[in-house]
Amino acid sequence: MHIARTLFFALTLLFFACKTEKKEQTDPEEQAALPNIVIIYADDLGYGELGAYGATELKTPNLDHLANNGMRFTNGYATSATCTPSRYALLTGSYPWRNKSAKILPGTAPLIIDTAQTTLPKVLKQQGYTTGIVGKWHLGLGSGHVDWNQAISPGPNEVGFDHSYIMAATQDRVPTVYIENGKVDNLDPNDPIQIDYQKNFPGEPTGKDNPELLKMKWHHGHDNSIVNGISRIGFMKGGEAAKWVDEDMADTFLAEAKRFVKEKKDQPFFLYYALQQPHVPRTPHPRFVGSSGMGPRGDVIVEADWCVGEFIKTLEEEGLLENTLIVFSSDNGPVVNDGYYDDSVEKLGNHKPAGPLRGGKYSLFEAGTRVPFITYWKGKITPGTSDAMVSQVDLLASLAALVNSDATTQDSQDLLDVLLGKSTNGRNELIIEASTRTAFRKGDWAMIPPYDGPAIIKTVNIEIGNDPEYQLYNLKEDLGQQNNLAKSHPEKLAEMKAAYTKIRGIAEE
Repeated sequence: MHIARTLFFALTLLFFACKTEKKEQTDPEEQAALPNIVIIYADDLGYGELGAYGATELKTPNLDHLANNGMRFTNGYATSATCTPSRYALLTGSYPWRNKSAKILPGTAPLIIDTAQTTLPKVLKQQGYTTGIVGKWHLGLGSGHVDWNQAISPGPNEVGFDHSYIMAATQDRVPTVYIENGKVDNLDPNDPIQIDYQKNFPGEPTGKDNPELLKMKWHHGHDNSIVNGISRIGFMKGGEAAKWVDEDMADTFLAEAKRFVKEKKDQPFFLYYALQQPHVPRTPHPRFVGSSGMGPRGDVIVEADWCVGEFIKTLEEEGLLENTLIVFSSDNGPVVNDGYYDDSVEKLGNHKPAGPLRGGKYSLFEAGTRVPFITYWKGKITPGTSDAMVSQVDLLASLAALVNSDATTQDSQDLLDVLLGKSTNGRNELIIEASTRTAFRKGDWAMIPPYDGPAIIKTVNIEIGNDPEYQLYNLKEDLGQQNNLAKSHPEKLAEMKAAYTKIRGIAEE
């Protein structure tokens, strides 16, 4: 009996040893077959800003190249008409209205992604990817009061990113410093950073009180601490050596994105490259000043296009382009004057940032969330245009399918074949959001429920969709949403209301 038992255990150990050895031999091959994944995310870029989407006044050759040699989506959506909620949905695969904290955040907000939550970088890490984020974060940092002079946690590294080089919030908010893997870059410990969003620090100049120190005048909401001659939202003291130079920001983030690619090129990588353009303050590098003829807003779009071109060039030089899936989109629709006097209105000319769409950033009309949406994979995606409805919330499930993961979430749908141009069966319905208000897309129809409040935000001159009555539009016949069919199509309105309530009701249970 003892001999038999010993023989059984010996054979069992041999069996598992063979299986382990076989797995170790095949894993590198499986990893090598995985494509690199890059998401390039613009900030406030509208549906009509690129030549490939109908722009005639701006030159965007590099983004047009991606669109014309990849799959250009005409029904591609962010989930929200503002930044933080869209970024939350992209990384978590969850509608932002399910999280009450997913709204435009101050620079001192705590992290709004639960560290136990499923995220896109976590899913890819589990499949052997090295993951990185470069650029704008704006999803909160820490768990309460942040000491910017110590290691900052939790943040991107705690929700799935191996490497992070970010700004905490937006270019117009303090702190105006870069943060690498939880630590402020180039911080002098003898000049500690202090941040406050309620009151100023004694003796510190502000845009409101010291307009003579400004190189860019504020228009609304940006009259606090002055950094590099630009007044911001919030108050900051100290950290002089760590403060960014606004005009160098695009170059800084591009260099970091290129460095990540070069260092991680020998293994599958995922890079979330979050551009800061064309969000305010628009501060093009001197190389791009005057390049668009449309003032700083146009110039930073040209600059962003150049950055994308230089990044693609790096992939090509490193021999990675044929094995890299690139997704390009924007976090929400466009806004022209968003807080500074920068000639964005005066020099707009014939350019239409929203293209044929109504509304813009902050809006429940189509221009708030329908944005450029491009997938590019050299040699794998046949160039074309798709009218399929796709949303950034679907990237988690779709990219999980690409890397043979079964990860998904309640809201994210596997649309991999659609993104690769192999299918036209996109989403049938989608809830969009703007400043906690929600609306509904289903098929060719859009429905906006009644909302109180002003119909237009006058400071930015954007219609946001508020109306005391239901609004119903047939987008196939009325893309500009000029004809409200709610009263003339009561059956369709009832159908839309029922479908919308069914989805929203999940969050209320």
